[in-house]
Amino acid sequence: MGSSGTVRDPIMVCVPLMGISVEEMMSQMGQAKSQGADLVEIRLDYIQNFRPLQDLQMLLRDKPLPVIIVYRPKWEGGQYEGDEQRRLEALKLAMELGADYIDVELKVVSDLMLNPNLNKHSIGKIIVSCHVGDHTPSKEDLSILVAKMHSTGADVIKLVTHASNITDLATIFHLLAHCEVPLIAYSTGDRGLISHLLCPKFGGFLVYGSMGNNSIPGLPTLNSLRQAYKLECLNANTKVFGLISNPVGHSKGPLLHNPAFRHVGYNGIYVPMLVDNLKEFFRIYSSPDIAGFSVGIPYKEAVTGFCDEVHPLAESIGAVNTIIRTPSTGKLVGYNTDCEAAITAMEDALGARRSINGASFTSPLAGKQFVLAGAGGAGRALAFGAKTRGARIIIFDIDYERARSLAHSVSGEAQPYEDIVKFRPEKGGILANATPLGMHPNTDRIPVAEDTLGVYRLVFDSVYNPRKTRLLKEAEAAGAVVVSGVEMFLRQAISQFNLFTDGEAPEEFMREIIWEKF
Repeated sequence: MGSSGTVRDPIMVCVPLMGISVEEMMSQMGQAKSQGADLVEIRLDYIQNFRPLQDLQMLLRDKPLPVIIVYRPKWEGGQYEGDEQRRLEALKLAMELGADYIDVELKVVSDLMLNPNLNKHSIGKIIVSCHVGDHTPSKEDLSILVAKMHSTGADVIKLVTHASNITDLATIFHLLAHCEVPLIAYSTGDRGLISHLLCPKFGGFLVYGSMGNNSIPGLPTLNSLRQAYKLECLNANTKVFGLISNPVGHSKGPLLHNPAFRHVGYNGIYVPMLVDNLKEFFRIYSSPDIAGFSVGIPYKEAVTGFCDEVHPLAESIGAVNTIIRTPSTGKLVGYNTDCEAAITAMEDALGARRSINGASFTSPLAGKQFVLAGAGGAGRALAFGAKTRGARIIIFDIDYERARSLAHSVSGEAQPYEDIVKFRPEKGGILANATPLGMHPNTDRIPVAEDTLGVYRLVFDSVYNPRKTRLLKEAEAAGAVVVSGVEMFLRQAISQFNLFTDGEAPEEFMREIIWEKF
């Protein structure tokens, strides 16, 4: 899956503009430049009452950035439904008036190229595009299609597919790495996101980013491309790390790991990976370039079956949140960094004094009632961590049999999940939420009865988006010590970073990012 090694120009970031008037387009061009775009794509088919000569003169005369002109017909997913000859004449006019690129569909490019009125000496370049539709064809079919597009004499080729599964994108990466002509290739939809983010690694011509509030599913924001990912730092040797989860949009891992990689000079990128099928995912993405993973909801338990080796702590917990691909063998080794991250965060919040030079240490969790909501991957890590500290564990989970199984493993007690709202805890105990309740965007729910929160000495929430959940706000108001999932997230991420890079994480730098970005 690596790049062919051809020397490429630095990646350009392009913002698609879909204003309904020339004035709106001009304003958006200025915003795109101020936010760091390298060029813009102007969609003429979105302009209402479009007047070719007058409007193109206004758009191109004082353009602040290089421009791609697109006039997409309805039959290729655009808005234009008028006369085809008029549309092609507008594209020719755009080239004559100084457009840097015009985008022409493969189906009609011969009509444009053979037109005697086309100014062959224009500085503008022709992008020949093809939107495949609602699927991603096979590698062989796409290679044939790319060859056909190349034969048109295009300066740049643009190929757009739709990803129904993240594994579809491997074909896109193969094309990017081996194409002999400048290629724009990506997949639409939420599962297509990494086709944009990894584009520079495989030699793509440009990457698209949305601006401001104009979010497009599967398209990264311009701000994230410039601030978090900094795609200009990527090359063929960049190691790829990703969060395997479903959903994955809530993750803030890229905001933390990517700046930390750059801070220590490590050539890596960390991306969200929306995965539907673990077996297919690991079968397709087996390259050494894909060097490691974080594992999130709902895969922390299931993913253990795809690891060649599992660290003893993770094996005892039965959940993995970190996977490393061993460089020498390609074997996948699973770890759990959640356990100690969560437990030490709670202990430190309670003023624990750790052992020095082997001196004895008694955890402030020892002997305490530890009420756990959730018996999934995060819940298992919390339960096993609490057990090692001598806590008395009571587990509630929507799957009672899962709660019973975990309780048996940690010598604890399981109770039906519906009983949690009427459960009366011991005074001075610990409450830990390991369910998604309270996670953005559904931030108004808490797993327990509000009037019991003041009974607990400490309340922990594994949810880190938002930083202070409703559960933590209510518990703090009731007088409990509270620990945010942000602290657990930071600590486990530091341990992950060490495993990813085989080095030392810049802990203070990462903590500064947490306070600034989370």
